[in-house]
Amino acid sequence: MKGLYKSTIIIAAGIAAISVMTSCDGDRTSENEVPTTRRERQYIKEGNKHFERQEYAQAEVANRKAIAENPSSDVARYNLASSLARQGSESARTEADSLFRDIAKSALIPDASQRSFYNLGNRAYQEEDYAGSIEMYKDALRRNPLDNNARENLRLAQLKLQEQQQNQDQDKNQDKQDKEEQEQDKQQQQQQNQPDQDQQDKDQQDQQDQQNQDQQGNRRPDQDKRDQQQQQGGMSQANAEQILKAMEKEENATRRRVEAQQKAERENKSTRRTVDKPW
Repeated sequence: MKGLYKSTIIIAAGIAAISVMTSCDGDRTSENEVPTTRRERQYIKEGNKHFERQEYAQAEVANRKAIAENPSSDVARYNLASSLARQGSESARTEADSLFRDIAKSALIPDASQRSFYNLGNRAYQEEDYAGSIEMYKDALRRNPLDNNARENLRLAQLKLQEQQQNQDQDKNQDKQDKEEQEQDKQQQQQQNQPDQDQQDKDQQDQQDQQNQDQQGNRRPDQDKRDQQQQQGGMSQANAEQILKAMEKEENATRRRVEAQQKAERENKSTRRTVDKPW
Protein backbone atom coordinates (compact mmCIF):
# COMPACT_ATOMS: atom_id res chain seq x y z
CA MET A 1 0.00 0.00 0.00
CA LYS A 2 1.23 3.45 -0.79
CA GLY A 3 2.35 5.38 2.29
CA LEU A 4 0.00 7.69 4.11
CA TYR A 5 0.09 11.20 2.61
CA LYS A 6 3.04 10.14 0.44
CA SER A 7 4.51 13.08 -1.44
CA THR A 8 1.51 15.22 -0.59
CA ILE A 9 3.50 18.41 -0.21
CA ILE A 10 5.27 17.90 -3.53
CA ILE A 11 1.93 17.43 -5.20
CA ALA A 12 0.65 20.55 -3.52
CA ALA A 13 3.63 22.46 -4.83
CA GLY A 14 2.79 21.17 -8.30
CA ILE A 15 -0.77 22.36 -7.89
CA ALA A 16 0.50 25.79 -6.96
CA ALA A 17 2.85 25.89 -9.91
CA ILE A 18 0.09 24.92 -12.34
CA SER A 19 -2.71 26.95 -10.83
CA VAL A 20 -0.95 30.22 -10.07
CA MET A 21 -0.49 31.96 -13.37
CA THR A 22 -0.44 35.65 -12.59
CA SER A 23 0.48 38.52 -14.80
CA CYS A 24 3.86 40.18 -14.59
CA ASP A 25 2.92 42.31 -11.61
CA GLY A 26 1.69 39.20 -9.73
CA ASP A 27 -1.55 40.78 -8.59
CA ARG A 28 -3.98 40.22 -11.48
CA THR A 29 -5.26 36.87 -12.80
CA SER A 30 -7.02 35.84 -15.97
CA GLU A 31 -10.70 35.00 -15.99
CA ASN A 32 -10.32 31.19 -15.41
CA GLU A 33 -7.42 31.29 -12.97
CA VAL A 34 -7.59 30.91 -9.19
CA PRO A 35 -6.84 34.28 -7.53
CA THR A 36 -3.72 34.38 -5.37
CA THR A 37 -1.55 36.99 -3.71
CA ARG A 38 2.20 37.46 -3.71
CA ARG A 39 2.55 37.04 0.05
CA GLU A 40 0.40 33.91 -0.06
CA ARG A 41 2.73 32.35 -2.64
CA GLN A 42 5.77 33.32 -0.55
CA TYR A 43 4.37 31.63 2.55
CA ILE A 44 3.46 28.53 0.53
CA LYS A 45 6.99 28.34 -0.83
CA GLU A 46 8.39 28.77 2.69
CA GLY A 47 6.11 26.01 4.00
CA ASN A 48 7.27 23.66 1.22
CA LYS A 49 10.89 24.14 2.24
CA HIS A 50 10.16 23.35 5.87
CA PHE A 51 8.16 20.29 4.86
CA GLU A 52 11.02 18.93 2.73
CA ARG A 53 13.28 19.30 5.78
CA GLN A 54 10.67 17.43 7.86
CA GLU A 55 10.12 20.58 9.91
CA TYR A 56 6.39 20.04 10.03
CA ALA A 57 5.61 22.49 12.82
CA GLN A 58 7.37 25.32 10.91
CA ALA A 59 5.57 24.25 7.75
CA GLU A 60 2.29 24.49 9.64
CA VAL A 61 3.10 28.07 10.72
CA ALA A 62 4.00 29.16 7.19
CA ASN A 63 0.83 27.66 5.69
CA ARG A 64 -1.35 29.26 8.33
CA LYS A 65 0.16 32.60 7.34
CA ALA A 66 -0.70 31.83 3.72
CA ILE A 67 -4.30 31.10 4.71
CA ALA A 68 -4.42 34.37 6.65
CA GLU A 69 -3.53 36.12 3.39
CA ASN A 70 -6.10 34.14 1.41
CA PRO A 71 -8.60 32.06 3.47
CA SER A 72 -10.00 30.42 0.31
CA SER A 73 -6.61 29.17 -0.91
CA ASP A 74 -6.97 25.46 -1.68
CA VAL A 75 -3.19 25.08 -1.97
CA ALA A 76 -2.45 26.63 1.45
CA ARG A 77 -5.23 24.65 3.11
CA TYR A 78 -4.06 21.42 1.50
CA ASN A 79 -0.44 22.05 2.52
CA LEU A 80 -1.55 22.88 6.07
CA ALA A 81 -3.47 19.59 6.27
CA SER A 82 -0.41 17.72 4.98
CA SER A 83 1.91 19.30 7.59
CA LEU A 84 -0.59 18.57 10.38
CA ALA A 85 -0.99 14.96 9.26
CA ARG A 86 2.76 14.36 9.69
CA GLN A 87 2.72 15.54 13.32
CA GLY A 88 2.33 13.09 16.16
CA SER A 89 -0.50 14.59 18.18
CA GLU A 90 -4.01 13.29 17.75
CA SER A 91 -5.41 16.83 17.72
CA ALA A 92 -3.20 17.70 14.72
CA ARG A 93 -4.32 14.59 12.84
CA THR A 94 -7.95 15.31 13.65
CA GLU A 95 -7.62 18.84 12.26
CA ALA A 96 -5.86 17.43 9.18
CA ASP A 97 -8.75 15.05 8.51
CA SER A 98 -11.24 17.88 8.89
CA LEU A 99 -9.31 20.02 6.39
CA PHE A 100 -8.99 17.17 3.90
CA ARG A 101 -12.74 16.52 4.06
CA ASP A 102 -13.53 20.18 3.53
CA ILE A 103 -11.10 20.47 0.61
CA ALA A 104 -12.37 17.25 -0.96
CA LYS A 105 -15.92 18.63 -1.11
CA SER A 106 -15.36 22.32 -1.78
CA ALA A 107 -11.98 22.76 -3.50
CA LEU A 108 -11.94 24.80 -6.70
CA ILE A 109 -8.83 22.92 -7.85
CA PRO A 110 -9.84 19.36 -8.89
CA ASP A 111 -6.41 17.93 -8.14
CA ALA A 112 -6.59 19.19 -4.56
CA SER A 113 -9.98 17.52 -4.12
CA GLN A 114 -8.72 14.25 -5.62
CA ARG A 115 -5.63 14.15 -3.40
CA SER A 116 -7.69 14.94 -0.31
CA PHE A 117 -9.96 11.95 -0.96
CA TYR A 118 -6.85 9.82 -1.48
CA ASN A 119 -5.36 10.85 1.87
CA LEU A 120 -8.67 10.31 3.64
CA GLY A 121 -8.74 6.82 2.16
CA ASN A 122 -5.25 6.15 3.53
CA ARG A 123 -6.23 7.35 7.00
CA ALA A 124 -9.37 5.19 7.04
CA TYR A 125 -7.30 2.22 5.88
CA GLN A 126 -4.86 2.67 8.79
CA GLU A 127 -7.80 2.82 11.18
CA GLU A 128 -9.00 -0.51 9.70
CA ASP A 129 -12.13 1.22 8.42
CA TYR A 130 -11.85 -0.60 5.12
CA ALA A 131 -15.41 0.16 4.01
CA GLY A 132 -14.78 3.88 4.54
CA SER A 133 -11.41 3.78 2.78
CA ILE A 134 -13.02 2.10 -0.24
CA GLU A 135 -15.46 4.97 -0.63
CA MET A 136 -12.65 7.54 -0.34
CA TYR A 137 -10.54 5.80 -3.00
CA LYS A 138 -13.53 5.60 -5.32
CA ASP A 139 -14.12 9.33 -4.94
CA ALA A 140 -10.46 9.95 -5.71
CA LEU A 141 -10.69 7.84 -8.88
CA ARG A 142 -13.85 9.63 -9.98
CA ARG A 143 -11.83 12.83 -10.04
CA ASN A 144 -8.75 11.25 -11.57
CA PRO A 145 -9.29 7.81 -13.17
CA LEU A 146 -5.57 7.66 -14.03
CA ASP A 147 -4.43 7.61 -10.37
CA ASN A 148 -2.85 4.15 -10.16
CA ASN A 149 -2.02 4.56 -6.49
CA ALA A 150 -5.68 5.08 -5.62
CA ARG A 151 -6.65 2.09 -7.79
CA GLU A 152 -4.07 -0.16 -6.14
CA ASN A 153 -5.11 0.95 -2.64
CA LEU A 154 -8.76 0.42 -3.53
CA ARG A 155 -8.06 -3.19 -4.43
CA LEU A 156 -6.13 -3.75 -1.20
CA ALA A 157 -8.93 -2.20 0.86
CA GLN A 158 -11.49 -4.47 -0.82
CA LEU A 159 -9.41 -7.55 0.02
CA LYS A 160 -8.98 -6.38 3.61
CA LEU A 161 -12.72 -5.76 3.96
CA GLN A 162 -13.47 -9.26 2.70
CA GLU A 163 -10.95 -10.73 5.13
CA GLN A 164 -12.39 -8.64 7.97
CA GLN A 165 -15.93 -9.84 7.27
CA GLN A 166 -14.78 -13.45 7.16
CA ASN A 167 -13.04 -13.05 10.51
CA GLN A 168 -16.15 -11.47 11.99
CA ASP A 169 -18.28 -14.37 10.75
CA GLN A 170 -15.80 -16.83 12.22
CA ASP A 171 -15.85 -14.98 15.52
CA LYS A 172 -19.65 -15.09 15.60
CA ASN A 173 -19.67 -18.80 14.83
CA GLN A 174 -17.02 -19.41 17.48
CA ASP A 175 -19.01 -17.43 20.05
CA LYS A 176 -22.10 -19.44 19.22
CA GLN A 177 -20.18 -22.70 19.50
CA ASP A 178 -18.65 -21.64 22.80
CA LYS A 179 -22.10 -20.82 24.22
CA GLU A 180 -23.46 -24.19 23.10
CA GLU A 181 -20.53 -26.00 24.69
CA GLN A 182 -20.98 -24.06 27.91
CA GLU A 183 -24.66 -24.98 27.98
CA GLN A 184 -23.83 -28.65 27.39
CA ASP A 185 -21.23 -28.58 30.16
CA LYS A 186 -23.77 -26.99 32.48
CA GLN A 187 -26.36 -29.67 31.74
CA GLN A 188 -23.82 -32.45 32.24
CA GLN A 189 -22.74 -30.94 35.54
CA GLN A 190 -26.34 -30.77 36.68
CA GLN A 191 -26.87 -34.42 35.75
CA GLN A 192 -23.73 -35.43 37.62
CA ASN A 193 -24.77 -33.49 40.70
CA GLN A 194 -28.33 -34.90 40.72
CA PRO A 195 -27.49 -38.25 42.45
CA ASP A 196 -25.52 -36.38 45.10
CA GLN A 197 -28.48 -34.07 45.66
CA ASP A 198 -30.87 -37.02 45.93
CA GLN A 199 -28.62 -38.65 48.51
CA GLN A 200 -28.42 -35.40 50.45
CA ASP A 201 -32.21 -35.14 50.46
CA LYS A 202 -32.48 -38.73 51.69
CA ASP A 203 -29.91 -38.14 54.42
CA GLN A 204 -31.75 -35.03 55.55
CA GLN A 205 -35.05 -36.92 55.69
CA ASP A 206 -33.48 -39.76 57.68
CA GLN A 207 -31.97 -37.25 60.07
CA GLN A 208 -35.34 -35.56 60.53
CA ASP A 209 -37.03 -38.91 61.19
CA GLN A 210 -34.37 -39.77 63.76
CA GLN A 211 -34.89 -36.45 65.50
CA ASN A 212 -38.63 -37.03 65.65
CA GLN A 213 -38.07 -40.50 67.08
CA ASP A 214 -35.66 -39.15 69.71
CA GLN A 215 -38.23 -36.58 70.78
CA GLN A 216 -40.95 -39.20 71.15
CA GLY A 217 -38.71 -41.67 73.03
CA ASN A 218 -38.77 -45.45 72.71
CA ARG A 219 -42.42 -46.11 71.94
CA ARG A 220 -44.10 -49.41 71.25
CA PRO A 221 -45.90 -49.88 67.95
CA ASP A 222 -49.18 -50.60 69.76
CA GLN A 223 -48.73 -47.40 71.79
CA ASP A 224 -48.56 -45.30 68.62
CA LYS A 225 -51.72 -47.03 67.43
CA ARG A 226 -53.56 -46.33 70.66
CA ASP A 227 -52.45 -42.72 70.61
CA GLN A 228 -53.71 -42.40 67.09
CA GLN A 229 -57.08 -43.79 68.08
CA GLN A 230 -57.30 -41.36 70.99
CA GLN A 231 -56.48 -38.43 68.71
CA GLN A 232 -59.31 -39.55 66.44
CA GLY A 233 -61.85 -39.11 69.31
CA GLY A 234 -61.95 -42.54 71.12
CA MET A 235 -60.47 -43.56 74.52
CA SER A 236 -57.19 -45.34 74.30
CA GLN A 237 -56.77 -48.86 75.70
CA ALA A 238 -54.25 -47.67 78.23
CA ASN A 239 -56.62 -45.09 79.68
CA ALA A 240 -59.44 -47.62 79.84
CA GLU A 241 -57.26 -50.09 81.73
CA GLN A 242 -56.19 -47.42 84.20
CA ILE A 243 -59.79 -46.43 84.89
CA LEU A 244 -60.83 -50.07 85.42
CA LYS A 245 -57.97 -50.68 87.81
CA ALA A 246 -58.83 -47.56 89.80
CA MET A 247 -62.48 -48.60 90.02
CA GLU A 248 -61.54 -52.11 91.08
CA LYS A 249 -59.15 -50.77 93.72
CA GLU A 250 -61.82 -48.42 95.11
CA GLU A 251 -64.38 -51.21 95.15
CA ASN A 252 -62.02 -53.50 97.11
CA ALA A 253 -61.32 -50.74 99.59
CA THR A 254 -65.03 -50.14 100.09
CA ARG A 255 -65.65 -53.86 100.57
CA ARG A 256 -62.90 -54.08 103.19
CA ARG A 257 -64.35 -51.11 105.11
CA VAL A 258 -67.82 -52.70 105.14
CA GLU A 259 -66.47 -56.04 106.33
CA ALA A 260 -64.46 -54.33 109.07
CA GLN A 261 -67.50 -52.39 110.23
CA GLN A 262 -69.67 -55.49 110.32
CA LYS A 263 -67.05 -57.35 112.32
CA ALA A 264 -66.83 -54.54 114.85
CA GLU A 265 -70.58 -54.49 115.31
CA ARG A 266 -70.67 -58.21 115.98
CA GLU A 267 -67.97 -57.90 118.59
CA ASN A 268 -69.76 -55.01 120.41
CA LYS A 269 -73.03 -56.91 120.45
CA SER A 270 -71.55 -59.88 122.21
CA THR A 271 -69.97 -57.87 125.07
CA ARG A 272 -72.56 -55.22 126.14
CA ARG A 273 -75.36 -55.73 128.81
CA THR A 274 -79.00 -56.02 127.93
CA VAL A 275 -81.52 -53.65 129.66
CA ASP A 276 -85.34 -53.77 129.63
CA LYS A 277 -85.80 -50.14 129.17
CA PRO A 278 -83.72 -47.07 129.17
CA TRP A 279 -83.52 -44.81 132.22
